[in-house]
Amino acid sequence: MEPDRRSDTQTAIMDATYKALCEHGYSNLTIDRIDAEFEKSKSLLYYHYDNKDQILLNLLEYILDQFAIEDAVDPNDDPDIKLRALIEEFLPWTLDEEATEFQIAVLELRSQALSNDAYREQFTRADALIVETITDLIEKGIEDGTFRDVDANRVAEHVFSTINGAMLRRLTAGDESAVRVTRKGLDEYIESYLTPEDIR
Repeated sequence: MEPDRRSDTQTAIMDATYKALCEHGYSNLTIDRIDAEFEKSKSLLYYHYDNKDQILLNLLEYILDQFAIEDAVDPNDDPDIKLRALIEEFLPWTLDEEATEFQIAVLELRSQALSNDAYREQFTRADALIVETITDLIEKGIEDGTFRDVDANRVAEHVFSTINGAMLRRLTAGDESAVRVTRKGLDEYIESYLTPEDIR
């Protein structure tokens, strides 16, 4: 991952925007509410950005630039454990209040991609990075014999799409049972499809 080249002020803006977004959501987010979380002058917000969407798009880019598999997994674990840890990172069995607020806020931002090309570009980039990360994990597992010789990218697409579906149901319908069923299903998928018969 490349080092973050943002200034201290821009990083502070990102932190303030993150807090305000989690608390108020996309629809109720305003420059004033970002400023309430920002310890520096409000004029700096307008110096760097013209409106809240510019700030939010920069926040998405900021979050994406910070993403690294090392944040979610122990580098010393084998690929099977890393894959399960990554699933737990994206679709945890339970969500605390802060994580729920953040996921709802991101879902609201994702909905903007339906009509806004800039949001669509950021989420397309984010999805591609996550699928690439899962693909690399599976390929490493194939190389060391942890996983069967499968189409790693196809498996990664399946895993990520399954996670997204359960996440959507959790956030929009409060369906925690969908998360439990999906997590168990992914565990069974890893065992029955990815794991070689001789090491099950």
